[in-house]
Amino acid sequence: MTSVTDSAHAETADAPAARASAAVPGRRRRRHLIDWSAYVFLVPWFVGMLFTVIPFGASLVLAFTDYDLLNPPKFIGMQNFTEILHDERVHKSLVVTFIYCLVSVPTSLAAALGVALMLNRGLRGLPIYRAIYYLPSLLGSSVAVVMLWRQVFSTQGIVNTALAWFGIQGPSWTSDPHTALSVLILLHIWTFGAPMVIFLAALRQVPTMYYEAAAVDGASRWRQFRSITLPMISPIIFFNLVLATIGAMQSFTQSFVMSNGTGGPADSTLFYNLYLYIQGFSRFHMGYASALAWVLLLIIAALTAINFLAQRYWVFYEN
Repeated sequence: MTSVTDSAHAETADAPAARASAAVPGRRRRRHLIDWSAYVFLVPWFVGMLFTVIPFGASLVLAFTDYDLLNPPKFIGMQNFTEILHDERVHKSLVVTFIYCLVSVPTSLAAALGVALMLNRGLRGLPIYRAIYYLPSLLGSSVAVVMLWRQVFSTQGIVNTALAWFGIQGPSWTSDPHTALSVLILLHIWTFGAPMVIFLAALRQVPTMYYEAAAVDGASRWRQFRSITLPMISPIIFFNLVLATIGAMQSFTQSFVMSNGTGGPADSTLFYNLYLYIQGFSRFHMGYASALAWVLLLIIAALTAINFLAQRYWVFYEN
């Protein structure tokens, strides 16, 4: 009797283990299906990557050739890169692009942060204001908006008309080498909507208890902004800085439309990307244009690396 009871208890104890072992293949099958579903969803990305990797590799090969679209590429070694070092218009385009980047990027980020701070106070109808401020960032690089901007700053444009009310005769802003680049910088600053939305989301994540504790200690609004707000959103500032720098270095449409594809007046709006376009699609120097593209890639990579190295000194991570 005892043996029968013991065997019954043994079978009862082994039942959960048997069910668990039987369920293991089922879990493995489900995990296997989940893994395959992830790859299925990644298929569009892999297909799209082919349309990027192939031209990417082709441009690297063409950078070492003399190619004009009509004749077969002729291998010339490092000649294109040597010519870049001595090309005065390359130097001019780099100076213009760096000035544009150094002025427009921090100014646009400051404007975005200022507006985000204003909207973070809990304004009524916040989604409407947020959409209004974000809209220029969607339209700022479009051909139509750049053409409108060119008309606004023309000799008979709205800006000079407003200045005439005060007895000031304004210049033709887009035709003067001293002011043409400033017009493009203002256009870039005007399109601060995208980083503004990101800043606004970051400000909403700062714990209010920090501000309450600082207010109890008698800290002023400026001290709270400098000691709490800036450190807490510094990772977002860094994120926007990297993206804005890359975008500014790749600017093309604004200069192309404003100068009718010439970079004028007097190469004052000759962005690097515009000069690359002129070499590749106006003069059909595709090999030289490919070399210019790879130089731009190296410059952007270097600037990004500098930002990542510098962020350890000013970006605060709570963890």
